[in-house]
Amino acid sequence: MALINKIRERSGIAVLIIAVSLILFIVGGDILGAQSMFGGNNQTVGEIAGETIDYKDFQLKLDQARQAFEAQSGRPASEAEQQSLREQVWNQYIVDFAYRKEYEELGIKVSNDELVDMVQGNNVSAAIQQSFTNPQTGVFDKTSVISYLKNLKNLPPEQQLAWQNFEKSLAQDRVRQKYENLFRVGTYVTRAEAEKEYVAQTTKATLKYLFVPFYSVVDTTVKVTDAQLEDYLAKHKDEYKGFDSRTIQYVSFPVVPTKDDSTELYNKIKELARGLATAPNDSTYARINSDVPTKLYWSLSEMSDQLKGAVKSFIPGSVNGPYREGNTYFIYKYGGTKLDTAYTAKASHILIRTQGTGDSAKVAARTKAADLLKQLQGGANFEQLAAANSQDPGSAQRGGDLGYFRQGAMVKPFNDAVFAMSGTGLIGRLIESDFGFHIIKVTEPKSNVLYKIAAIGKTMTPSQATRDAIYAKADQFSIESKSKAEFDESVKKDKALIVQTANRIPESATNINTMQNAREIVRWAFNEDTKENQASPVFETDEQYVVAILTGKSDKDSPTINDFRDELTLKVRNQLKAEQITKKLSAIQGPTLEAIAQKYGAGALVENANDISLATGFLTSAGLDPIALGKGFGLKPGKKSKVFTGENGVFIMEQISSTPAPAIGDYSMYKANLQSKSFQASFLVNEAVRENAKVVDNRAKFF
Repeated sequence: MALINKIRERSGIAVLIIAVSLILFIVGGDILGAQSMFGGNNQTVGEIAGETIDYKDFQLKLDQARQAFEAQSGRPASEAEQQSLREQVWNQYIVDFAYRKEYEELGIKVSNDELVDMVQGNNVSAAIQQSFTNPQTGVFDKTSVISYLKNLKNLPPEQQLAWQNFEKSLAQDRVRQKYENLFRVGTYVTRAEAEKEYVAQTTKATLKYLFVPFYSVVDTTVKVTDAQLEDYLAKHKDEYKGFDSRTIQYVSFPVVPTKDDSTELYNKIKELARGLATAPNDSTYARINSDVPTKLYWSLSEMSDQLKGAVKSFIPGSVNGPYREGNTYFIYKYGGTKLDTAYTAKASHILIRTQGTGDSAKVAARTKAADLLKQLQGGANFEQLAAANSQDPGSAQRGGDLGYFRQGAMVKPFNDAVFAMSGTGLIGRLIESDFGFHIIKVTEPKSNVLYKIAAIGKTMTPSQATRDAIYAKADQFSIESKSKAEFDESVKKDKALIVQTANRIPESATNINTMQNAREIVRWAFNEDTKENQASPVFETDEQYVVAILTGKSDKDSPTINDFRDELTLKVRNQLKAEQITKKLSAIQGPTLEAIAQKYGAGALVENANDISLATGFLTSAGLDPIALGKGFGLKPGKKSKVFTGENGVFIMEQISSTPAPAIGDYSMYKANLQSKSFQASFLVNEAVRENAKVVDNRAKFF
C-alpha cells in the first residue's frame, strides 16, 4: 500500500519529467553539448601532459577497438572485455601524449624499413611469429605472412583495420623498447658499489640482543588522540597520498526462488515429461524445451555421477526423473545404446615426478615409484598411498581418482596402458610419461557404449512475481531510510538484514567487496549530488537488490586522518609504546643483557643470531629488522649499543664476534648481480613519465 501511495503522490512529477524529456528529445541536439546549460566542460574524459581528451574522441577510439576485437573474436565483447578495451585505449593516449614527447626529444623512432624487417624480414617480431605459427607443426612460417599481406586488400575492412592497428602496436612496442634500453644500458655499477655488495653478503657476525616487542604492551593501555594522529600525518605527508574514495554501508535483498516457484517448476517438469514421452522427435523436443544445452548420445565420461548410477536401471522408451544437479532439474528419455568408435574408461593413478635433471633424478623417481608399486602389489591401500605420495595435487586429494575419460584424452603412454587392459585392477608395471612415473589402477573397464538420452534441464529461477515482491520490500526499506538514523532503525526491524561495510572504494571500482557488477552503486556514491548519510535508491546486481548509504568520503587534494586512521593509529601507538619501553629500559643497569631483561620483567627477550650477514640477516623474534642489523654490525665485538627503536620493537644489541669478508681482487660477479637489477630502471622511468605528465583520469564519470 505504501508503494502505491508513493506512486500516486509522485504522479504529477512523473508527468512533468516525461514532458521535459520529450522536449529535450526533440530539440536536445540544439541546446545540449559539451558546453551545455547543464554544466561546463563535463565532456572531458581526462588530461595527459596538458592535452585534454574529449569524450567523443575517446568513444570513437573505443568503438574502433571494440569493432576490431569483435571482428577477430567473432563475438560481442563482454563487460569485462570492454573494460579491458577502455584501459587499452586510455594507455594509448598516455603513449601518444606523454611518451611521444620523450621519443621525439631523444630522436627515437622506427623506420619503415625496420618495420618491414619486423613483419617479414630477417628479424621477425615475436608477436608476428606467434600469430603465424603453424598449429600442426608448431613452426613459424614466413611464407604465410607474405601470403596474408598479398591478400590483405581482399579482406573485409574490419580485418584490414585490425592489421593496421597490429602493425602500429608493433612499432610502438619497438620504440618503447629502445627508450627503456637507453636507461637500462645507461645504468652503471661502480667497483665501490660491487665491493659494498660483496661485504654485505660475506661479512659474518654473531649477535646477542635484548628485544622488547611492541606487542608486549597491551594496545588498550596506550591512548591515541586525534591531535597526535594529525601531528604524525603532517610530518609524514609524503608517505600518505590522498585519493578520492567513498565508504558505504549497505544491505542486500537476495532474489531467490520461493516455495511457489518450486511448485511451479515441478508442475512444468511434469508437463514436459508427458510431452517428452509422446514427442515424435524426442531430441528436438528436448532441445527446444531445455534451459541448458545437452547431447543426444552420452558416454559415461560425459555423465554426472548421479546419471551414471541411474542410467543402468533405465528401460528403453522410459522417461526418468526429475534428478537435481545443483539448481537444475533434469528429466531423461532413454533410447537404448549403440557402439562408439572410441572407448571410455575410469582409472586412478599415483604420479611420481622427476625432480631435477639428469639420470640420477630419474633413477630416484623410478626407485620411489617402484617401491610404492611393490607395496600395492603386497596389498597396500591405493587411495591412502595416492593421497600421501602422488605429486598430482588434483587427483591426490581424491585418492588418485581421475574419473572417466575418453580414449586419446590422456598422454599417450598412459592412454595406451589403460586401454590395453580388458578389465580392471592394478597395472603391474610403471608407466613413464613426460610428467614422470605413473602407477595406474583401472577402476572401471573400458567401454565404447553410447547411451541415447534426450535430456531436458530446467533451472529453478525466481518468477517475476517473486522479483516484484522482493523489489517492493527493498523499495519500502529505501523509502523509510533517508538518513543514517532511519537506515539503522529499519535494519533493526528486520532481523534477516545484515549491514555490510565497504571502505575506501575507488572511483573506478566495478565490484564492492564480493559483490560483482556494482558499477552503478559506485557511480551513485561518487555523484556530486549524493551527500553523506544519504540512502540510495534500490540497485539490482547479481540476483539481489541493494540499498546503500554513503558514510564517508576522502579527497585526494585534502587527505585527513580518517582516510588513514588504522595505519596512523598503529604508527603513533607504536611510537608511544617505544617511548614507554625506552624510558623503562634506559633506567635499568646490568652487566649482561640477561640481567637487564630480568629486571625489566615480562616482555623482554634475549636471543642470539649466529653467523649472519648484513644482507640476509634474520632475527628470530624480531624478524627482518634492518635498523637492528645495522646497529649490530656497526658495533665492535664485546660492545653493547644504547637502547634504540627498531622496526618492530625496542632493542639493545651486543656483538659477540665478527668475521670480516676476505679480500678479493675480482668483484665482477657482484657487479653483474647488481647490474641484473637494472630492469627496475624501466619501471622507474615509466613511473616518472606518468607523474611528469600530470595525468587526470575522469573515465569513472563516464563508464
